[in-house]
Amino acid sequence: MLALTPFQTVGPFFAILVPAQGRLSLAGADAPGERIVVDATVRDGAGQPVPDALIEIWQANADGRCNHPDDARPHSDGRAQPYATRRRPSDGRAPGPDDAFHGFGRVHTDGAGGFFLETIKPGPVPGPDGRPQAPHLLVGLFARGLLTRLVTRIYFADEPANGDDPILDAVAPDRRATLIAAHRGEGRYTHTITLQGADETVFFDV
Repeated sequence: MLALTPFQTVGPFFAILVPAQGRLSLAGADAPGERIVVDATVRDGAGQPVPDALIEIWQANADGRCNHPDDARPHSDGRAQPYATRRRPSDGRAPGPDDAFHGFGRVHTDGAGGFFLETIKPGPVPGPDGRPQAPHLLVGLFARGLLTRLVTRIYFADEPANGDDPILDAVAPDRRATLIAAHRGEGRYTHTITLQGADETVFFDV
C-alpha cells in the first residue's frame, strides 16, 4: 500500500479575489468621528506571522449606526433612515448615500502577517440584553488550513465603556486582553490576533 500523501488545503486565493494587501481604509476624509489607525498582526500557534490571511472588518459609524438597511434606528433629528447610509446635504436636499463611511472592508495580510486599518472610532451599538456595547470592530478571519471563518472583535484599551460591555462581560477575565488593542496615543492602536496556543485570541461561535 502506498503511503498517505500530506494533507493540503486548496488555496487560498485572496490575492486574486481581494487585491488590497496590508492596508485598508473604511472612512473617507469627510466621515465625522475620531480618526484612528489600528496596526495589527495575525500569528499562528508558534508565534509566526500568517502572511496569507484574509481579514474582514465591520463597524458602526461614530454615532453607533451600521451601514446596513436593517439598521433603521432614527437619527437625533427624528429621521428614520439608517444613519450610516443616509446623510443630509448642507443645502437641505433629501439625504442620500453616505460615500464617506463604508463600515465594511476586506484586506489580506502582508508578508509579515500584518494589516493596517484607517477608520473612525465606532460609536456604541445596542447589545443583546439592551445594554450598549463598547466601541469595537467586528473581525472575520480566513486563512490556509481553516475550514471555516473565525470571528472575533477588537476593542480599544482607552475606552471606559469596556467595563460595562455585555460581550466582554461574558468572556473569562483572563482572556479579555486578547480582544483589546493597546493604545499608543494620538488615535493609534496595536493588536495581535493569535490563532492557537496559550495566547489564543477569543473567537466567537456565531
